[in-house]
Amino acid sequence: MSTTPPTPVSVSRRVLLLSTLATGLVACTPTPASPPPPDPLAALAARARADAALASAIASATPALAGVAEEVAKVRGEHAAVLQKEVDRERPPKPSSSAAPTTTAAPTVPSNPKAALAEGLKGASDEASEVAVAVPRHRAGMVGSVAAGCVSLLEVLA
Repeated sequence: MSTTPPTPVSVSRRVLLLSTLATGLVACTPTPASPPPPDPLAALAARARADAALASAIASATPALAGVAEEVAKVRGEHAAVLQKEVDRERPPKPSSSAAPTTTAAPTVPSNPKAALAEGLKGASDEASEVAVAVPRHRAGMVGSVAAGCVSLLEVLA
């Protein structure tokens, strides 16, 4: 029983080069990266804007609280601006989304405006305190300052 060796297959250098190149291209094609998680400071900035809007509405509707509510609105507006600036620095907005955030209707003044302001400031302080321990040090100081500012405003409100 004689076995004949298999006949060698002839492959041109061009075919070999093209197949190697195609394999390399497929291996090097980047897979789309998943988007990064939302920036926790963005939520803090949104909450600060909402607190400022509520405080402004309370200042307009409740003369007895106007001075304190205006101060809360001013400080929380500053918090929102500082936080948003850091969010934009960390993750620059795309050119198409450079428009200012859309404004919403003024919030309804609650039946107990002082308690609503206090509740909002306490919640903001708690949220900022939780975020401060979870972000890098260069952001933690700023977030801690926001939390402390909310606690200070609670004292002014008392």
